[in-house]
Amino acid sequence: MSFGRETRSLMRKLLRGYRLYFSRGVLNSDGRRLFEEFARFLVYEHPEYKGLVSRARRDPSLENVVRVAEIVLDREEIDEILDTVINGPYTYPSYRYW
Repeated sequence: MSFGRETRSLMRKLLRGYRLYFSRGVLNSDGRRLFEEFARFLVYEHPEYKGLVSRARRDPSLENVVRVAEIVLDREEIDEILDTVINGPYTYPSYRYW
């Protein structure tokens, strides 16, 4: 399924700005504004996702936003973005000593 460039870039912006657009795991007012713009593009392109988007509007938690994001982006890309934003850009390997 094809989505517009604006739709994908708005969702990436929302996820990459996790610390800016989410408070206590829920979208804040700026995040809701960005999500509404994204939702307008998505529902215009694919009206069959209107129900899923309206559920995310009622309960704008990170979990529901990720459910909507899975429609537009690959799960690997979502996991990579959230891992980088939440845990930071550096990951350290875990060493096991026997």
